[in-house]
Parts: sequence; C-alpha cells; structure tokens
Amino acid sequence: MTLATAEAVTEPTRSPETGGRSIARWGMAVLIATEAMIFATLLSSYIFVRAASKEWPLGHIEPPKLGLIWFFTAVLLGSSGPMFFAEHGIKKGNQTRLRLGLALVFLMGASFLGFLAYEYHELDFGIRDNAYGTLFYTITGLHAAHVIGGLLMIGMLQIKAWMGKFTAERHETVAVIGMYWHFVDVVWIFVFATLYLSAQFG
Repeated sequence: MTLATAEAVTEPTRSPETGGRSIARWGMAVLIATEAMIFATLLSSYIFVRAASKEWPLGHIEPPKLGLIWFFTAVLLGSSGPMFFAEHGIKKGNQTRLRLGLALVFLMGASFLGFLAYEYHELDFGIRDNAYGTLFYTITGLHAAHVIGGLLMIGMLQIKAWMGKFTAERHETVAVIGMYWHFVDVVWIFVFATLYLSAQFG
C-alpha cells in the first residue's frame, strides 16, 4: 500500500451521492442525533423525578455549588473557539493554526475534566444515596465520558496534524471531529442549566 493510498483510506472524502458531504460526516450526524436523544431522555427523567418530589435535591442534599463551575463551564464552552480556529486554519492550509487550535481545545477540555474529578471528590453524596444522586452522577458522568472520547479524538488529530496528514484540500476528519466537540459543548449547556442552575431553586 502506497502512502497516497493509505491517506485515501484514512481521510474521508466527499461524495456526490451524499449531497457533497462525506459518509463520515453523515455518520457523525447520526451519532450526534442518537446521543442527543439519550441526553434528552436522561434530563427529562431528572425533571420528572424532581417534579414528583416534595423537596429537591432529595435527602437534604445541598444543591451543587456554582462558584468554580461557572468558570469551567466558560472554559469548556470557550473550547469551541479554538476548534473553529483550527478548522478554519486548515481550510486555508495553515498548519500552525491547526496545531495550536487543537492543543488549546485539548487543554481546555482536560481542565474541565480535572475540575469535574475534583467536584466528585468534594460532593457529600453518592450515586446510590437516592434518585437525585443517581441522576446527577449518571448525567454528569455520561457527559464526562463524551469529553474523554472527544479528547482522545483531538489527541489523534494532533498526532496526524504533526505528521502533516491534513491539507487545505484534505481535512475532512478535522471537520467531523469538530462536529462532535461542538456537540459536547452544546450538551453541557443543557446539563448545566438543568442540574446546576435549576437546582438552586428547589
């Protein structure tokens, strides 16, 4: 297998049969729609259980503190900025913008995960304490798993970027993984509003 053939295998290409979009991009769109339904179901369950409860959070648990989570929410949502920076950079063939943007996305996502681990350590309730604890850990844990998955993909992009695998003409993988990362950020808006902000008004 020649180098050109190998790159053709690893880098998705656009197809007229799919409206000019690559199969990988459509596949990511389907994955995002599926994952969005899962989060919608979990958040709906949270809202239903809360509506049926006389107190919230249950078991005299304190609502999540909003101090640092505001900052790290801004960090996570802000990570879409360097992702756009990287995507638009490689569209113009700018390798430096691609590598710098991806590095910033990784650092910002990793710092958010680090804070979530710290928050879990500080919480005074567990996943088995009651329905509130189960829903809180399940929803935030599922989102954290998506962030981890995104970071692994960003790391893979970084390696390929430093190997010079992307060009202005061939960068579909960057666009596809960018879709996933933006989805992870948007989902957090709903998770934060439902589990953190609304809990203050229990």
